[in-house]
Amino acid sequence: MAVVSGGTTLIDNGTLDAGVPSGKLTLLSTQTASASSSIEFTSGIDSTYDSYVFKFINIHPQNDGIDFFFNLSTDGGSNYNVTKTTTFFGAYHSEGGSSALSYFSAEDIAQSTSDAKLFNDLGNGNDESLSGYLQIFNPSSTTFVKHIISVNNGYNGGNFCVSNFIGGYGNTTSAVNAIRFQMESGNIDDGIIKMYGVG
Repeated sequence: MAVVSGGTTLIDNGTLDAGVPSGKLTLLSTQTASASSSIEFTSGIDSTYDSYVFKFINIHPQNDGIDFFFNLSTDGGSNYNVTKTTTFFGAYHSEGGSSALSYFSAEDIAQSTSDAKLFNDLGNGNDESLSGYLQIFNPSSTTFVKHIISVNNGYNGGNFCVSNFIGGYGNTTSAVNAIRFQMESGNIDDGIIKMYGVG
């Protein structure tokens, strides 16, 4: 065995160890916002894949200084009210050179059915948007909670580059089969969200 940079384990002939997870992303659905109140994925989230990835591409809001949220459903999108607990931290660097890395306790939630925040204070200037992803693990499990991670980067209303890191879980043992993304208020003016199955 040999270990290469980054901790990836290789066997002597240079191939991945069988114990290292591998798999491809299979594109399942693409939705493009156009003054959309929300983007919802209400089909295709099932036991076919162990996890699902939602990629955000240039999400641009109608309103300025607005937050971007998600929520989960166990009834195909009739209700988005899964109890969630999340954690939220981020780094920022301004065009003027100021920077910080912080845990934002005001941005997370504890045992709440409310929408969970993915980005804070997104600007609506013509060149402002966010991109990133959210991954949900084993949403069809009827035994375990539904773990979620999200990483995104955006250009906010104060001329800052902001990178956010969110972790959490949907505290339900029911199968999660739909997800919704929306702004705190106003529409998603533009942007693309793609859903992939991982396997």
